[in-house]
Amino acid sequence: MNMLRYIWIVLLAVCLPMTAAAAEGKKVIAFAQDTMANDFRRAQVNEVAAEAARHPQLSFVYSDAQGQTSLLIRQIEQFIEQKVDLLVVGTNDESAVVPVVAKAKASGIPVIILDRGIKGTEYTTFINSDNIKIGAIGAEYIARRLNGKGLVLLFEGLQKADVTQLRSKGFLDEIAKHKGIRVIKRTGNYLRKDAVVEMEKLVAEGIRVDAIFSESDSMLSGVRMVLNKNRIDPRSIVMVGCDYTSEAQEAIRDGSQSGSVLFPLGGTKSVEIALKIFAGESVPKHIFIPVKLVTRENVEQVKPIF
Repeated sequence: MNMLRYIWIVLLAVCLPMTAAAAEGKKVIAFAQDTMANDFRRAQVNEVAAEAARHPQLSFVYSDAQGQTSLLIRQIEQFIEQKVDLLVVGTNDESAVVPVVAKAKASGIPVIILDRGIKGTEYTTFINSDNIKIGAIGAEYIARRLNGKGLVLLFEGLQKADVTQLRSKGFLDEIAKHKGIRVIKRTGNYLRKDAVVEMEKLVAEGIRVDAIFSESDSMLSGVRMVLNKNRIDPRSIVMVGCDYTSEAQEAIRDGSQSGSVLFPLGGTKSVEIALKIFAGESVPKHIFIPVKLVTRENVEQVKPIF
């Protein structure tokens, strides 16, 4: 399918429910999402949809940019043209979407930036978790488990996402306090398949690490697949992920993953804030959702994000 035809189909799909919602007098929340191929990003959309469905005065639509920034911008443009009542944005580039987000806000549409931040300030509110703290939590745990010595692999996400930069900063700043630990980095783009490719290369090169900090559980899932394929016991490596998915929960239970830093989806919070905006209430410019480390000690007490 060529790109122009794909864009037309996606825009048609979000336009039809918009017309029905407007006729019913409902407030329309539109979610312009970076990609639905990523487990976390798809779960975010599903959580917003589920929470919006609990409120009969709301209608929900979304778009999937398939990881393409230019398509994401065009889809946001379309939501502006449709005059949605509120826009939620999940971006893959902290700079490229700034002008179109500012355009949405200038046109009178409240904008919630979810999870990944942007360089501009022309939005209504930014909902995320403390990503520097997430990186630091992972580093503290790994350093403790390694007794301050060893080789650690830092598996990074999308390089143009602020989430990646902040998690890496938090991790590297904290791990630098331990002079006996050396860090190598690879990029997995928050995708299982990309992590598989990079981990296969490391195994082929004969590089063995003592610990891994992965900036998403999806990437760590790919790492385990490669380790198991090459008959390397995942339990022999201290491995910490981010998000805390059901898959991570099972891996922590069976010992093939050491821990995961809980990173809430933010979908429920987005709808909560949207309702306040629709009611004319003021909302904070920045809202932090708490994070925590999950290990075998508390794995049964903490609910996975999906």
